[in-house]
Amino acid sequence: MEKKLSCTDAKKIDLVEFLAKLGYRPEKLRNDDSWYKSPLRGENTASFKVSKKLNCWFDFGTGQGGNLIDFGVLYFRCTVSELLQKLQGMGFGPTLSFHQPISAFSALAALAGQEAGEKKTERPGKLIVLEVGPLTSGQLVEYCEKRCIPLKIAHAYCKEVSFELYGKRHSAIGFKNNAGGYELRCDNFKGSSSPKAPTFINNGSQVVAVFEGVFSFLSFQIMIQDQKPALTNFLVLNSLSFFQSARLTMDAHQQVHLYLDRDPPGQKHALQAIQRAQERYIDKSQIYVGFKDFNEYLVNRNTKHQQVARRGLRA
Repeated sequence: MEKKLSCTDAKKIDLVEFLAKLGYRPEKLRNDDSWYKSPLRGENTASFKVSKKLNCWFDFGTGQGGNLIDFGVLYFRCTVSELLQKLQGMGFGPTLSFHQPISAFSALAALAGQEAGEKKTERPGKLIVLEVGPLTSGQLVEYCEKRCIPLKIAHAYCKEVSFELYGKRHSAIGFKNNAGGYELRCDNFKGSSSPKAPTFINNGSQVVAVFEGVFSFLSFQIMIQDQKPALTNFLVLNSLSFFQSARLTMDAHQQVHLYLDRDPPGQKHALQAIQRAQERYIDKSQIYVGFKDFNEYLVNRNTKHQQVARRGLRA
């Protein structure tokens, strides 16, 4: 009896060979990287990168990337189990595997050209992290207070990051992602260091709460700090463009609670996910209806509480 192809086997299949079997040839070769016109959309300039060394892909036009399974479910618009059947039907089996699998987050970081330890010529506008330490700066503490985030919660998840940009030194609140980069926030700066990737916090739960950005995640921590909630995993996308590539992480859970922004892109992604798997995905953003995101709701609520308190003192 023929052995069925597993996800581990599929991730080891050579991506360049797989694309060739689908009829795609690279437009250019650069070191160990092959550049294609994206098989997932129409384009005139090759911006779909495949690393031969890492056996993973990144589409610079959409911000999506990952391993062969991530590509296959998007390309064929099918489930993972259907993809495994297709791969086996194409002649790919356990004996035709070549590469060790790599995590989706590591793939995204590496294929964006930001692999750890990679030597590059520094660009004048490249953000360079200088120091990482506890959150102590008065200005950054004030910024946390402005966003209504208690220091206890900020200290639990964030650092103070000093960085250089255009030859000048700055400091910001830093939230680390799973590829080693930082989301950086302060009163007059919003950016990130390389590599950029989502942040997955694994608490061993079958439920995951998903947020677009760090301050929505921190706002959620305030909501549950006085409760005794069931154990939950957390996924902070750090950019909505990572939603599709993080699907395998989300789909590994029995329930996915979506706390995305209540703007058209966030609501569109939530609706598409629910339509795809209504029994798994739940839109939790109704909590902050009327506001762009969780943090905007929190700031507005705290402002109203302060106004009520001041009126009480004057009475």
